[in-house]
Amino acid sequence: MRMGYVLDVVQTQKLIMTPELRQAIAILQFSSLELGTYVEQQLQENPMLEIGEDYENTNLEEPLSVEADIGGKEKDKDKENEYDIDWQDYFQDSSDLGMTPSESCREHNDYTYENYISIAPNLMEHLMRQLGLVKISERIRVIAEYIIGNINDHGYLSCSIDEIAQEVNEPAEKVLEALKIVQTFDPPGIGARTLQECLLLQLNYLNFDDPLVCAVVDNHLTDLADGKYNRIAQVLGVSVQEIQQVADLLKTLDPKPGRNFSNQNDNRYIVPDIVLNKADGEYEIITNDTSVPRLTINNTYRAVLGQSKGDSQTKKFVENKLNAAAWLIKSIEQRRLTLYKVTKCLVELQRDFLEHGVKYLKPLNLKTVADIVGLHESTVSRATSNKYIQTPQGVFEMKYFFSSGLSSIEGSTAVSAESIKKTLQEIVDREDAKTPLNDQQIADMFKTRGVKISRRTVAKYRDEMNIPPIRKRKRY
Repeated sequence: MRMGYVLDVVQTQKLIMTPELRQAIAILQFSSLELGTYVEQQLQENPMLEIGEDYENTNLEEPLSVEADIGGKEKDKDKENEYDIDWQDYFQDSSDLGMTPSESCREHNDYTYENYISIAPNLMEHLMRQLGLVKISERIRVIAEYIIGNINDHGYLSCSIDEIAQEVNEPAEKVLEALKIVQTFDPPGIGARTLQECLLLQLNYLNFDDPLVCAVVDNHLTDLADGKYNRIAQVLGVSVQEIQQVADLLKTLDPKPGRNFSNQNDNRYIVPDIVLNKADGEYEIITNDTSVPRLTINNTYRAVLGQSKGDSQTKKFVENKLNAAAWLIKSIEQRRLTLYKVTKCLVELQRDFLEHGVKYLKPLNLKTVADIVGLHESTVSRATSNKYIQTPQGVFEMKYFFSSGLSSIEGSTAVSAESIKKTLQEIVDREDAKTPLNDQQIADMFKTRGVKISRRTVAKYRDEMNIPPIRKRKRY
């Protein structure tokens, strides 16, 4: 058998993930804030990009062509607005009130108290301020400062007395003395080492010295959390109603006294990517891209390509940047159009939810929307990820509209999981606390309403909603 090399021509199809395609996919997944940050970064890296002067008159249903964004500018409207009144200048002019321009004008650089925002102190600062008001020896003060530095965000002391004594080179008695001082500070229960100690400190702050309450806190917190009131009553020789009163009292205490001071200034605001406004019975879809500037091509750099003379490397560099800029503008526009199409489909499919609330949310999957819009299922998934929509019912994540469901007894309609959870919460809120409903009884109530649901599914939804079981909901 003769062996050798043969040169063949074979035609194959491959899916190549180009950098431009990767960029388009990433832009589709970005939220409005993330896209604004990305655009700012591209403006610094690509000299061909610049911010357009006009942001208005954007049509949501028709794509803006890349040529229009590159070529330039809208028609001049100065002639059209020649006789319009500049109302801003009119109201700022106070000469008709007898005031001279020097009196009416203000320096915008003046700082007032309204320019400053108060910053709430964190837990350590709050405790250190209280320590500064206490008359103690310098030796105890140093130990107390070390203790405050080792209190975690929940308000508990994160190290033992022996460890503190070893670090500050002081006897354990002095450390305990300093700890007792810190535990008198606000908030009540601060500096505790265990949950029992935290609750007892708060009871002491309230001047509540009931021996039954102290006995439950010391020895029966686990059974109390599990709702085993009968067992606690038998051990302590009291009635179940008294244990119920103790549980009600302990529920008013804070098991994590330091959490109110944790990250108070780290407020997280949600900026919706889509805004739905109802006007004349119809919903108007607005893509909230105010944080994303309208990009155009810099004409100065683009003129370099039209010059016959010039460095070839410079022209190649400008050409590459021009292609990257055009692709970025096209990808941003494609993202806007995709969001509009998907949102329009969601509005049509979930109109009952927009009109009447969560109980009317219909089960929906990505494939259904993808088939209606004419996109791939993965594209719809990327378009709805990390994005929020503002509706008349509130602000929701777009993934919220895609909910699994259960079929009704007739089989003709289906009920979404979120609608079932809403109904489940209403059933639990209306039940008799002395004889609460178990999961099977709740499932039977759903059956009478035409929804086929099993007991285990009820238990699953109840756990997801943090609804306690029947033993913990029962009142004596």
